Amino acid sequence: MAPAHSGRTVGSHTGRQLLSLCELVGLDSGVSAGYARALTDALGPVVRRSLDLPPAAPTFLSDDHTPVEFSLSFSPGAAPSLRVLFEPSSGFGTLAESSRLGLRALHGLARRWGISTEQLDLVQDLFLPDDPQGDFALWITLELTPGGTPRMKAYLNPAAAGPDRAGATVREALRRLGHHRAYDSLPPADRLLLFALDLGDWAAPRLKVYTAHHRLRASAVGALNRMADGPAPAEAEAFLHTAAGLPAGRDGVFDRRPVLACHSFTDPAADRPSGFTLHVPVRDYARDDHEVLGRAERLLPRYGILPDLLRDALGALTPRRLEDGVGLIAYLAMVHQQGHAPRLTAYLSSEAYRVRRPNGRPAGPRPAR
Repeated sequence: MAPAHSGRTVGSHTGRQLLSLCELVGLDSGVSAGYARALTDALGPVVRRSLDLPPAAPTFLSDDHTPVEFSLSFSPGAAPSLRVLFEPSSGFGTLAESSRLGLRALHGLARRWGISTEQLDLVQDLFLPDDPQGDFALWITLELTPGGTPRMKAYLNPAAAGPDRAGATVREALRRLGHHRAYDSLPPADRLLLFALDLGDWAAPRLKVYTAHHRLRASAVGALNRMADGPAPAEAEAFLHTAAGLPAGRDGVFDRRPVLACHSFTDPAADRPSGFTLHVPVRDYARDDHEVLGRAERLLPRYGILPDLLRDALGALTPRRLEDGVGLIAYLAMVHQQGHAPRLTAYLSSEAYRVRRPNGRPAGPRPAR
């Protein structure tokens, strides 16, 4: 007898989640439906793939290879901002084919909403060559605004011309975009992970460089910040300790998935970044999602933010018990940007294909010696 099929597809699963989160943050149903259609169009044929089948292709974007991730950015006294990150045209043949089709999808979205791709056009050959290398070619984020026209970001791979060329690629991209002193302001890192561009109508468009820091000691996290007037080392340490479940005053080593730093640049004349974000991969340093949510609920009030909506968002994504898996909250991030109050962001997994089993004990960072 043939096995019964659930009827769920990548598109139906992620589309339902997107609409549920849109409703949660108060977006109009018509606007939300437009965003869901745009996501479906950009993802391409993979949206019709049954979830009874394995993923069409591996993706660096998520642990279970769903080509979609959601995030909620929380600021004091304001409604949270909902974003959806996705790999356009996911699962198409070679990385070169994925690159070409992904770029076509990005330009389609840009035409849909009248978003300029001028910044991307200036560096396209660096990050989207004819024969790209690395883990991915192009990701897109849509920040979903109430007016129906999202703000768009492109995420590119510094290793597209080869991992040994990542530094030169990022340095040249920053130079072309007018930020001649930006590269030298970055902290030492084990890997240049992502290069990101704000596209279109942003009040202060940013260039962002993400760096990975393997085996980081908690006591060294304050040294990652290169932002002028950024968070004090004590604030970064306090955030990291709580997000990772590390008791205050105890040092630890992040020897599983690395901690990430992101520096953003808005003023070409400046010699320092205008923003700093610390990303903690909480799914590798906690037993389960219940434990991670508890940490987030301790962090949010420190920044003047009510924690209720994050719990509701997890319920909108999945009916499963939080104790039954880990990774629904993939990262917790502390965000500092010049001219704005600090904010926190939670990155949320779709779990379309798989729920990751809880980690064993001990789950936190390895004690430093």
